[in-house]
Amino acid sequence: MIVDLPDTTVSKISRALVNVREEGGAVALGRVLTLVILTREGAVEEVIEAANDASREHPMRVIVLMIDADEADSRLDAQIRVGGDAGASEVITLRALGETGLSNLESLVTGLLLPDAPVVVWWPNSTPENISKTSIGKIAQRRITDAATKSDPSAFVAGLGPQYAPGDTDLAWTRLTRWREQLAAILDQPPYEPVTQVRVRGAATSPSTALLAAWLRLALDVPVDWTYLGEDEWPHGIKSVALVRESGEVLLERPTPGVAILTQPGQPSHELAFPRRTLRECLAEELRRLDPDVLYGRVITEGWELLDPPATKETRGE
Repeated sequence: MIVDLPDTTVSKISRALVNVREEGGAVALGRVLTLVILTREGAVEEVIEAANDASREHPMRVIVLMIDADEADSRLDAQIRVGGDAGASEVITLRALGETGLSNLESLVTGLLLPDAPVVVWWPNSTPENISKTSIGKIAQRRITDAATKSDPSAFVAGLGPQYAPGDTDLAWTRLTRWREQLAAILDQPPYEPVTQVRVRGAATSPSTALLAAWLRLALDVPVDWTYLGEDEWPHGIKSVALVRESGEVLLERPTPGVAILTQPGQPSHELAFPRRTLRECLAEELRRLDPDVLYGRVITEGWELLDPPATKETRGE
C-alpha cells in the first residue's frame, strides 16, 4: 500500500501512518530499529529496495529524506509505504523543498522515530563532513557511509580516520568480510609460520583495497605493499592478496570477477566462489550490530597511520 501526502507536516504524517496501519492491518510491533537514509532523488528506489530486502532480517521503520533547497516553493512532501511495497518494514519518504530543506533536519525525523528503538543513519551517496557532528548523526547509534560512491574513493577513505567517532562505519569495510574470513582461515591452518610480508592489489575505484591493506598492517604488524591497479588491469574490487612466509607465498587472487583461486605451497589450487557483495548484503550485515565496530575504528586510525603510501608502477619496477 502506498499513500501520498503532498504539502504536509510531520504530525500529519504520524496520524496518516497510524491510519494506514489500521486500514491495511500492518503493525509496528517487532520493529527493532529506525533506519534514516539521506539520499538524492535519482537513487531513492535503489536504496529503498536494499532497505526492504534487509528488513526481512531486521524489521524496521525506514525514513528516506531528500533535500531540494533550490526549489522555490517551500514545503514537505511525503509518501508512506507498507505491506508488499515495504518488505518487512514501513517506509516513509520525505522530500523537503525550499526553506524546509534548509531548516533543522533533525526536526523532520524525530517525530517519526520508533520510541525506545536504536537509530541508524545511512548516507548512500552524498556525505557531509564529520557525520557524527551533524544534527541527524548526533541522534544515531550507528552512522553508515559508502566510499565506493564518491568521485575520489581513495581520498575519501584517507579522510575517514581524522573524523572517526564510535558508531561510524563504511560499506567499503563491510565488503571485506569474505576476504577477511578467508585470510583468517588460511592463517589458522598449518604450517603456522609467521607472515613476513603482504601484497595487496585492487582496482583504482576500490576503497576496500586500502582498508584491507590497513587491516593486514594492523593485524600482522609486517610491511604491506599495496597499490591501485588501472582499469585496464582490473576493473572493480580487490584483485589479489599475497601472504609471504618462509615456506613460500600464499596467494588469494581473482582471475575473473566472482571467482578466486587460492594457491598455497605444496597444496593443490582451490577455486572459491567470490562474488562481489550486494548493497543489500552489506546493509543487512551492518544492521546486525548496533554497538560501535571497534576494529573498524582501529583500522582507519591506527592501521592507516602505520600503512605506507600505495605503491606506483615506478616503485613496483614496471
